[in-house]
Amino acid sequence: MKWEENYSLLKNNTFGIDASCRYFFEYSSVDELFSFCADRGDLLPGALHIGGGSNLLFVNGYYDGLVVHSALKGIERVGETDDFVFVKAMSGVVWDEFVAYAVSEGLCGVENLSLIPGEVGAVPVQNIGAYGVEAKDVIDSVELFDVAGCRVLNVNADECGFAYRNSRFKSDWKGKFWVVSVTFRLKKKAEFVLDYGNIKSSMEGREVTLQSVRDTIIRIREEKLPSPEVLGSAGSFFMNPVVSADCLSSLKERFGDVPSYKLSETDFKVPAGWLIEQCGWKGKSYKRAGVYEKQALILVNRGGATGAEVAELADVIVKDVKGKFGIDISPEVCYIK
Repeated sequence: MKWEENYSLLKNNTFGIDASCRYFFEYSSVDELFSFCADRGDLLPGALHIGGGSNLLFVNGYYDGLVVHSALKGIERVGETDDFVFVKAMSGVVWDEFVAYAVSEGLCGVENLSLIPGEVGAVPVQNIGAYGVEAKDVIDSVELFDVAGCRVLNVNADECGFAYRNSRFKSDWKGKFWVVSVTFRLKKKAEFVLDYGNIKSSMEGREVTLQSVRDTIIRIREEKLPSPEVLGSAGSFFMNPVVSADCLSSLKERFGDVPSYKLSETDFKVPAGWLIEQCGWKGKSYKRAGVYEKQALILVNRGGATGAEVAELADVIVKDVKGKFGIDISPEVCYIK
């Protein structure tokens, strides 16, 4: 158990924002969580539970409350059918370590989610996704800590309200439940998703295996995403907007070959990074923040940026995209105030 007052959160967010909080609590077992609930339950209302800090923006320099972090570790097989293996991962496990485990065990379903930063506990909260795959596709159930009731319970995936980069953990469950573990349903027989982005072309001439797909995803991500150790960021800052077929047709009439991904007969996803780049923001700076020169979807801390400066930059970009294309884009990153 770790307990600190006036704790620096500089190392708890990949943006590298120099923020701090009034109280910080980290638990290594569920028993420690129960003990804290009994001893300091008065601090739990309004507490902020974080993971690896890869999807957070501390807008203010100080969080006047309790920040909680899970250090629960462990991965284990908990069930099996003819087609699937069920694997339980604790919330404090680094996500990419779980992906590496699944691939090494010959289990299919998460290889396209390689190198996404963060921890397992944040996976159902954000419904992380990349290259045509979302967490909801492989989550079977989630073990939760009920903050008010100080108890652990299980919910099925269909109770979590998963949507594009969204879940009930970000709405009516926010602050009420913390993720203890996630059980994933992984396929024994590989069924690869290679038609998204440039995966297929990047694998040309290579044997398609779980490991080669993972290696390709890692290479693609490393080529366009900055390392947090070098340049602070939260990865993709904005969600890709979904537009109607009529809207997409109108965009193509005005702007030519607009990239898009078909979701249904009526809905299409347009890359937010392309929209931002067309507005001239790629590689540009704003105060001590900026837009990454290799991928316009990523906002970066160029050195000493405050959360407020990053938020200001995001607001200007949103307005520019709206003004040029008539499309609303929204942050994927969670603002903490």
